Amino acid sequence: MIDSADGAAPYVPRSRSIRVLAKAAQQCRGCPLYANATQAVFGEGSTGASLCLVGEQPGDQEDRRGHPFVGPAGRVLWDCVGRAGLDRDEIFVTNVVKHFKHEDRGKRRIHKRPTTEEIEACSPWFSAELAAVRASVVVALGATAARGVLGRTVQIARSRTEPLTIDGRTVFVTYHPSAILRADEAAAELREALIEDLRRAGATAGIG
Repeated sequence: MIDSADGAAPYVPRSRSIRVLAKAAQQCRGCPLYANATQAVFGEGSTGASLCLVGEQPGDQEDRRGHPFVGPAGRVLWDCVGRAGLDRDEIFVTNVVKHFKHEDRGKRRIHKRPTTEEIEACSPWFSAELAAVRASVVVALGATAARGVLGRTVQIARSRTEPLTIDGRTVFVTYHPSAILRADEAAAELREALIEDLRRAGATAGIG
């Protein structure tokens, strides 16, 4: 159960400074996920970015270090960004959920997918980020990110070739880099698909 019907909304300041928002997010109690996470992990990158990449939630390394996309999936993402001919300094990266959801198995912390209620509870933070950065192009990495960005469930394979327009922004849907890590025989194919989608998104944003 979500603690508050308003989710994160009461904790989000009026400021549209990413630094102020990131600091305020550390006090968020809009859903129960904060209780088992080390910290909230806010978005980072150029506040003048025309391209925003959106993932699901911070992973184990992100939760420990306090930065998005610094773990294994992040290394895949940044490799694909480079192969797509994009400059990471021109990109803003974030997640639709700011706290790491997991279960403990011995000394390991195993990722658990956020629920629809948890995504919705955290959505005021994501909305505030978009208002602060004002990126014209958003790339949703994976089904959970797509749910958070679009407000509905989509199938990645069917949706990735047809960008959508949401609130004046162009939204691309593609695979999360963690899918490449899990894919075995299909890994190379998924990697090429992600690179292609990032290249198209970058060109639409005017940075490719």
